[in-house]
This record gives sequence, structure tokens and C-alpha cells, in this order.
Amino acid sequence: MRRITIFLLSVALLATTGCAINIYKKSPSDRAKIEELSAEIERLKKLRKEEEKDFTQMKKELDKQFSGKIGVDVGERGLVITLADNILFDSGEATIKEEAYPTLDKIITVINTKAPDKNIGVEGHTDNVPIKYSDWKSNRELSTARANNVYHYLVDTGGLDPARLTTMGYGEFRPVDSNDSAVGRAKNRRVEIVILPQYSKKDIEELERQMAVK
Repeated sequence: MRRITIFLLSVALLATTGCAINIYKKSPSDRAKIEELSAEIERLKKLRKEEEKDFTQMKKELDKQFSGKIGVDVGERGLVITLADNILFDSGEATIKEEAYPTLDKIITVINTKAPDKNIGVEGHTDNVPIKYSDWKSNRELSTARANNVYHYLVDTGGLDPARLTTMGYGEFRPVDSNDSAVGRAKNRRVEIVILPQYSKKDIEELERQMAVK
């Protein structure tokens, strides 16, 4: 009876620690690689947590400065600053209004002081109403021109390194609300300035996948 009990306990132990046993069945070089990947994953997770705290602090600062006049969110994409199109542009236009300069200047100050080394994406978005009375061929062209003009302001006026910035115009193809109402369409017409994370969740998941394969 005692031998049977010991045998059953041994089977249970193998089932619960199979992963560890499989690791130690591998060659010394494979074990070294797994341990190295594990250490790197833990390092990146720690750095990602610290980065998320920094983004949260930046969000608080921007919320305080703008009192809800612009959108600020922290997520997997990083810190997303959302500017409604009417803050920056006249209807159907891509030239930045002079009254929008102070808003962009405040954002530039936060970027320069809190995220001087982060890469930044500038994205233009529109609603799905076809363009009829302007020089733009499509909403995508308008959204691209708007993103490019915000990019040039950040670089030419704000002094941001152009190598850190990318631009994209998505037109109506990435809505955040329904285009079936005026309120929804207004939310979709926007420019997003995205402060990109240096330590992304996707990179960590890829390392975890590599470790599982080894």
C-alpha cells in the first residue's frame, strides 16, 4: 500500500512539474537559452510597468492642462492624444488654424520634457461622408494632409526630431464611433498623436513564444 501511495504521488509530481522536467531534459545550451529568454522577459516586463507609470503621469499632466478639451488615453498603443478636427482645422481644410497653436505647443512641451526619446505617430482620421466641395480627392487624402501638417508643426515649430515621427492618414477606415449620427461623425474626425511604447506587449509575447518553442 505504501509503495502504491508513493507511486501515485510521484505521478502527480511529474504532472505538475512536467514543464520544469522538460527543461532539464534539454541540452545545457538549450537550458541556457531558455534561462536567458526568461531573464529578458522579466526585464522587459519590469521596464514596461515603469513605462506605463510614466504614461499615466503624462496623462494626468495633460488632463490637468486641458481640462477634458482633448482626449488622452493610455493603452497598448501607448499614450494617445486625440484632437477633434475642429480644434485644429476648418471644415474640409488641412491648414492648421492659428488658434490651435497654443494647444499643440503645450503638447510639444510635455513630449520634450517627459518623452524626449520616444517615437511618435501622427494619425489623421475622418468620418465617412464623401468629399464634395473641396480640392481633396478622398477622405484619405484629407486625413493624410492633416497628419502631415501636424507633423511639420511638431518638427518645424516644436523642434522634435523628424526621425522619431511617422505619419499616416486612415480616412474613414478606423472609426471610434458610429457614422450614423452627427455626434459619432464628430468623434471620428480627429488627429491622434501617439507616443509609442518602447517596451510593447507584442515584443514580450514574442519572446514568450520563442521560449515555449525551445
